[in-house]
Amino acid sequence: MNDSGFTKMLKSLLPKKWTKSRPLVPVLRFSGAIGVNSPFKQGLALATVASAIEKAFTMRGAKAVAIQINSPGGSAVQSTLIFKRIRALAEEKDLKVYVFAEDVAASGGYMLACAGDEIYADESSIVGSIGVIAAAFGFPGLMEKIGVERRVYTAGKNKDTLDPFLPEKAADVKRIKAIQLDIHEAFIDLVKSRRGDKLDKADIELFTGEFWGGKKALELGLIDGISDVRTKMREVFGENVRFKLVAPSTSWLRRKRSVSFGTGGFDFRLWPEGLTADALSTIEARALWSRFGL
Repeated sequence: MNDSGFTKMLKSLLPKKWTKSRPLVPVLRFSGAIGVNSPFKQGLALATVASAIEKAFTMRGAKAVAIQINSPGGSAVQSTLIFKRIRALAEEKDLKVYVFAEDVAASGGYMLACAGDEIYADESSIVGSIGVIAAAFGFPGLMEKIGVERRVYTAGKNKDTLDPFLPEKAADVKRIKAIQLDIHEAFIDLVKSRRGDKLDKADIELFTGEFWGGKKALELGLIDGISDVRTKMREVFGENVRFKLVAPSTSWLRRKRSVSFGTGGFDFRLWPEGLTADALSTIEARALWSRFGL
């Protein structure tokens, strides 16, 4: 008896539930602000999730790829790059992508959701916010009050655009708004290309930057249903479906901007700068989440 025949004989002696192939669905989880990085905390960026995406789409026996998203948005560029990588691999491997919004899939988080062939959310999920926002602080009044003079030297008359220590200039605001409009139009085109006829025709309401709960998002066509990853995947692939979480590496030692090591142990020279950057990133991320009451 050859090896093939022996294997078949063994399988015939074992219970069917032990030998029956179970459908496999790799699960990617994208959580956090997009592109908000610091020395001690990684945000969502193509560099941090690319290997996990690749692994999910090349996993042997995968029937589809599921993506769980919990993000208030962030960098438009990183959102687009991650979206494109998912779509490229989905088409290359001919795998359907199911996306599941958790607390929030808004702004750049919703752009990521659009990488899915089908999008699902909880009734209480926050979905949408298809718009572009920029925020900053201005301190010229404070500078004058405490008697500090700001001195800036540039080669290029607009190099000091939006300097927080100089009075705001109308021309600066006009330029920033023009850039925002271009980014917003690209965002709108992406959503329309992915959601197509599923979208409610009230374009003005959909693309104002407004956001909605899951039930309203379903009415507007921003999502395809109210469900979660376990329930939906069992509905599609049966009760025996297997899930394999594919997580990006978050190893502290692998973060390129983390504190370095020397022959004598820790090199603390980067810590003051790192801690400042980490604090600013935390504030930025907190501001993104707070827009949605979280």
